Amino acid sequence: MRDIVISGIGLVTAFGPGTDAYVRGLLAGRCALSPARRFSATAYRGHAVGEVSGPVPDTVPRRQSYMLAAVEEAVRAARLTALPDGTRMVLVGQSPLPSGPAAADPEQREFMGPTPDGLLGTGPALHITQACASALFAVSLAREIIRSGTAPAVVVAGGTALNLYEYASLDVVRALAKEPARPFDVERQGISLGEGGGALVLEHADHARRRGASTDLVVAGLASRLAGGKAVASDEGVVSACMRAALEDAGVDGVDYLHAHATGTQQGDAAELHAAEKICAENGTTRLPVSSHKGAVGHLLHISGVAAIAATAAALRTGTVPPTTGLQTPEATSRVALPTRAEPGHSLSHAAVNSFGFGGNNACLVLRRA
Repeated sequence: MRDIVISGIGLVTAFGPGTDAYVRGLLAGRCALSPARRFSATAYRGHAVGEVSGPVPDTVPRRQSYMLAAVEEAVRAARLTALPDGTRMVLVGQSPLPSGPAAADPEQREFMGPTPDGLLGTGPALHITQACASALFAVSLAREIIRSGTAPAVVVAGGTALNLYEYASLDVVRALAKEPARPFDVERQGISLGEGGGALVLEHADHARRRGASTDLVVAGLASRLAGGKAVASDEGVVSACMRAALEDAGVDGVDYLHAHATGTQQGDAAELHAAEKICAENGTTRLPVSSHKGAVGHLLHISGVAAIAATAAALRTGTVPPTTGLQTPEATSRVALPTRAEPGHSLSHAAVNSFGFGGNNACLVLRRA
């Protein structure tokens, strides 16, 4: 079976536009989280957030503007001047907003849309709404589309902008941290919301190779599951089962690095750590580096998986494991290592990305460096 690769990645985060800016900030351990400057909903209570700086677009919703910037970068990174005929677009985020009076509400527009079909000439878009695991569910769908021969390439894309609805939904369950999020820290207090855009180009390796694009980031294994009985983010058994299924799909026993979902909540981070420890015990791993980007730029919700993939791609390509920004006093572990600063010199061939969301949405992706 031919390799399916991620040939292009694009990002907009609180570090600014571009994947390089994000990776530099992440490796330096910088924190882009602070009290909001633009977001001023009456419900806002001063939590640290990851806002995108710069001028605010007035012709399209910010979330769409961030997404388009990310798509443009991903397409350039894939060395495409135009998308191949038949390319499909998979959009991640809340379902598109129907036309009508609500579409004129700025908060509604930033929350749900509208997002037009026909973006970049790709025809009708598919929409994936799987909570914070949406981006990895979209990668799974993209892999099946390409395998089936339905399309030569798939662009996965989405954007998020700070808005009343998502802020309130996390605030009401007391999931937000007043100070910047500190995943895996014993003193962690909760989630910091971020905003931005993310995009991926997926295609067969031979297609990308013919035009000199990168073919070293192989989608080796995937598990995207629904576990509707419990809140997946705090269910150690569901998390470990999902990771195990992705490893099996990739045909490997373990990985050399794990980019965790870890948002900074007490229950979620603990469950993910316990699951990782369990997987390491099963395959004999004694020091698995594990880190998260959410203390640096915040939780990008539906598109958080793109930021996780970008961090993992950089680790695979450079051998440098990124730290978890804000991590001062790591949880005690036995087989998992939690770096507080960038660690160069690793030999990485396989790495995993975790994404877990409300409603029992959970996914794990295994990437291989070709």
